[in-house]
Amino acid sequence: MNLHLHPIIRLPQTSVDKGMFSAGNRVLPEEVPVALTYNGSTHAVMMASPADLEDFALGFSLSEGIIAKPDDLLSMEIVEHDLGCEIRMWLQDVRSKAYRARRRAMAGPVGCGLCGIESLAEAVKPASKVHGALHLPPWAIAAAMSDLARAQQLNREARAIHAAALWRPEQGLIAIREDVGRHNALDKLAGALARANEFCSGSLVLLTSRVSVEMVQKAARMGAPVIVAISAPTALAVRVADDCGLTLVAVAREDSFEVFTHPERIQRIGP
Repeated sequence: MNLHLHPIIRLPQTSVDKGMFSAGNRVLPEEVPVALTYNGSTHAVMMASPADLEDFALGFSLSEGIIAKPDDLLSMEIVEHDLGCEIRMWLQDVRSKAYRARRRAMAGPVGCGLCGIESLAEAVKPASKVHGALHLPPWAIAAAMSDLARAQQLNREARAIHAAALWRPEQGLIAIREDVGRHNALDKLAGALARANEFCSGSLVLLTSRVSVEMVQKAARMGAPVIVAISAPTALAVRVADDCGLTLVAVAREDSFEVFTHPERIQRIGP
């Protein structure tokens, strides 16, 4: 099987309507295993849409703290295999030493109790502090989400793909990335912005998914002061967003939305 890294594919199907069968086809999102390797060692294997993989690898590396800036990567190569693809990355010397130390810590003793405690702490670690004096009129939220919906090219065809985007007042949509995985879409966006040297201060991160704690942590690391999502957040996501200073807006519809944290960035209209 040769994938050729197509993010969507048309497959045959049979429709059944009121007992009547008819043959047809449907455009579906592809998902493939993507192995992320550093200095020859596999770090993680993620199921992802095979598109914008350079952005994905860079964004993942940044959000996981493996690198601090794009220049920390010496090189990147995407190698396609029968079952998926591998993204081979090589780190600068300083980052290589830190990465080796990190891998040794990850491979430490198991069953002592402490390792489990450390893993739990890592999962709910505080997000990066977010600053910024962005103030938005309520209509800006609806305008941003409308721009997001119009820009989802892959989802328009396959109807099963998440998106993450950056939107800025006075400029509109700056960048958008799509993936079958909501985390992947946000990592791809982070990578695309880093490659373009775009900063997230004064901007909104837009999501077509629910907001879990990892999404808050990733957006905070990007430096975005506001997240706007179509679906609801988790309670932990709200607590972490509140602690790090991020405005979390969710359940965003055409004429309504809910603000869960730091509402001072949303301008009040009327009494």
